[in-house]
Amino acid sequence: MLTAIGDGLWNAFQMAWEVAWALVLGFLLSGIVQAWIPRSRMERALGGRDTRTLGLATGLGAASSSCSYAAVAIAKSMFQKGASLAAVMAFQFASTNLVFEIGIVMWVFLGWQFTLAEFVGGLVLIVLMWAGIRLLVTRRLEEEAQRHAQAADTGHVHHSAGSQLPWRQRLTSVAAWSDVAQNFRGDWEMLWKEITGGFVIAGFIALLPMSFFNGLFLTHSSGAAQLAENVLVGPVVAALSFVCSVGNVPLAAVLWAGGISFSGVIAFIYADLIIVPIVLIYGRYYGWRLTWYLVGIMFGTMVAAALAVDGLFSAAGIVPKHRPSIDSITSRGVSWNYTTFLNIVFLAVAAALVALTVRRGARDPMCGMTVDRSTPFQSDFEGRTVYFCGAGCKERYDNAHAGRQG
Repeated sequence: MLTAIGDGLWNAFQMAWEVAWALVLGFLLSGIVQAWIPRSRMERALGGRDTRTLGLATGLGAASSSCSYAAVAIAKSMFQKGASLAAVMAFQFASTNLVFEIGIVMWVFLGWQFTLAEFVGGLVLIVLMWAGIRLLVTRRLEEEAQRHAQAADTGHVHHSAGSQLPWRQRLTSVAAWSDVAQNFRGDWEMLWKEITGGFVIAGFIALLPMSFFNGLFLTHSSGAAQLAENVLVGPVVAALSFVCSVGNVPLAAVLWAGGISFSGVIAFIYADLIIVPIVLIYGRYYGWRLTWYLVGIMFGTMVAAALAVDGLFSAAGIVPKHRPSIDSITSRGVSWNYTTFLNIVFLAVAAALVALTVRRGARDPMCGMTVDRSTPFQSDFEGRTVYFCGAGCKERYDNAHAGRQG
């Protein structure tokens, strides 16, 4: 039992190590979006539902983080700032399917055909998701979800000195970077339980025998029955595996080695944005009414995109035939490579940001968020200064302590 526990935790650590730098990068970008980009600018750039907005959101996502958790955090920040739901969902799918690093990992584990399928299918997925939201999510429901996102735990409006400065000055301003650091820390404080839980559960799921996973798929038949069963079950297995983005590629490779179809692997890989911890995050960010709409639309588009890619690749005759051995996939560990180098760099960045919040930060007594001491929302009580994230927390504190003042 102790050996199994150790193996499960070691698997969890390896998965977390594989994407640690991307997590830090994603939450850093989220902090910059929250602190430096005014709501009016975000509304102008990504507030629409047209094809131009779709293209811009897709491009921004492709240039962003590959980690599902980080992508969701950035999308929430964009949504809070006024971006449309269709735009932020396009951003999420682009940032987890069209980024350079996931292509490298897929090429290493699965080969060039899967890498090409990931990018081609990612574009199909984004277009279908955009169309589904436009058809099924009303403006009223979207506005309700946006208000919910703005009132979420990390949605308190922090004073942002950086948003008032020219971009060149923001890069050298301690106050501007302190704003970023406060939001960076706030997102981590909100989501660390979901992220940690996801990796730990994934580590133990990886210990299950291949017969367990292959028992969920039709692997010894061909034709429409296997195609339909694999693309429907693939996203469900991914949702229950708790593994995000780059981290689910090795597990997808194990499933491919075990005999599931090309379309089933593609559907599995697409489903990293509906794993259980992320669905819980959607509920916290957007409210459960919109969350169930999103999960349903995402599942449908993932199945449709996997079928479309399978059809295109079958017609072109480039569906891969060779399957690697399972040992060649599961024997990877932590070593000195580009991932280790990036982790060292970005963990140092994370440490610097947290240190900045400690040096310049103070805790809001009402919501528990860490805020910069330069915030204009302050109150003097019993000889000490109390700092707040926004006017709402300050007002509640002042009202609660009005009778005790002096």
